[in-house]
Amino acid sequence: MDINVVIDIIDEARASHLKAKNMLIKIIEQDYEIYMSEDVITTIYYILKGNIKVLYFFKNIMNKWNVVPFGKDVIEESIDFSILNNSDFEDILQCMCAKKNGCKIFITNDKKFIDCGIEILDYDQFLKR
Repeated sequence: MDINVVIDIIDEARASHLKAKNMLIKIIEQDYEIYMSEDVITTIYYILKGNIKVLYFFKNIMNKWNVVPFGKDVIEESIDFSILNNSDFEDILQCMCAKKNGCKIFITNDKKFIDCGIEILDYDQFLKR
């Protein structure tokens, strides 16, 4: 899951919150495994201004979601990919991390998210599956 998706799940004021919530319900009902990189946790906490609700959300998902590191190999591969393709480094890091961990789908709201070799879906595409 991309960071914008996780923020949509947490923050009820965001325009895509309901879609994110419906997507999460489908993920749970269909027993998908959820992966996010560990840097998403600190970034979300920073973006949402240290809201205590965020910490409770993290506490709730820690034993249910897979929180995975990038590792040096993913960082180096992402740097090379970003330079070669003149693409968003953070997006590539997230996608390469998902790929390294065997994810089949990457869910994001980012309309310009670059293809790094796994299927990229937005909420509507995922909910239609």
